[in-house]
Amino acid sequence: MATGTRVLVDPELGPMLDLFPTAELSVELLPVLRQPGRFAFPPASGEGARVGLEKRLVPGFRGAPDVGVWIYTPPEATTPLPCIFHMHGGGYVMGDVGSQEPVHRTMAASLGCVIVSVDYRLAPETVFPGAIEDCYAALAWVFANAADLGVDPARIGVMGESAGGGLAASLALLTRDRGEHALAFQHLIYPMIDDRTCIVPDPHPHTGEFIWDADKNLFGWRAILGVEPGANDVSPYAAASRAEDLSGLPPTFISTGGLDLFLEEDLEYARRLMRVGVPVELHVYPGAFHAFNVHPTAEVSLQARHDSLAALTKRLKSKA
Repeated sequence: MATGTRVLVDPELGPMLDLFPTAELSVELLPVLRQPGRFAFPPASGEGARVGLEKRLVPGFRGAPDVGVWIYTPPEATTPLPCIFHMHGGGYVMGDVGSQEPVHRTMAASLGCVIVSVDYRLAPETVFPGAIEDCYAALAWVFANAADLGVDPARIGVMGESAGGGLAASLALLTRDRGEHALAFQHLIYPMIDDRTCIVPDPHPHTGEFIWDADKNLFGWRAILGVEPGANDVSPYAAASRAEDLSGLPPTFISTGGLDLFLEEDLEYARRLMRVGVPVELHVYPGAFHAFNVHPTAEVSLQARHDSLAALTKRLKSKA
């Protein structure tokens, strides 16, 4: 585990570290960490405040419980719009669909797109494949109801941060393999995609000290898998890095911090995608730890958000 890497942290990000809880994750602590609004963003303003929000329940996969979705639609939309299908982060064990409402309102307005955010079931109450099947059921519903939603089915892509990025990556694999729908892109922000990071014999000496560390990572993977991380038979639909074949996946955006625990698994995933001809845009931000991009004013955070929005703008305009 990394220690003493504070000197490597971007100075503008340093004060942010004092705002995040340092307690280790546990089953007993989860109810506190799951309290609605605990990590909420300030309310949207301007055009974002005018974005419509509809909350729906859609059928779960093969008899599973219904899945909640929050649907954001920009005002005065007159043509079929591109769509971002979003999954929130939280290590597979926390986070909620409403935490990024202000962000999604602003994005829907500025990008001129529909955003569908999915309320997937959390671990450890629901282990794999519950969460990914929730996501697939909701995504399939979006495709089936694209006309009613005002969505262009040729411009639907998946996006997520951290565990949400892991779900987005696994959902892209599952969508490719089931062959029922085609995604326009996958947009992965410091994605949590490899359970084997928990057991690597020679961990990176300068990553994972802050926000999301090795102990939290172990808890999260144990919770979602229901078995010890690193087992031989972990599904790629649980940990996307386990996929043997990455060909045929949609154009990919990956960003991560130079001090993020997920740095090496994200770099390796990007390398493997490029190796099979998948277009990849990769960003690594020096001095940045996990979740750094939420800082409101740090230059590195502003740059990360700018790069993300620029990539989304490009992909939302393109046909799959």
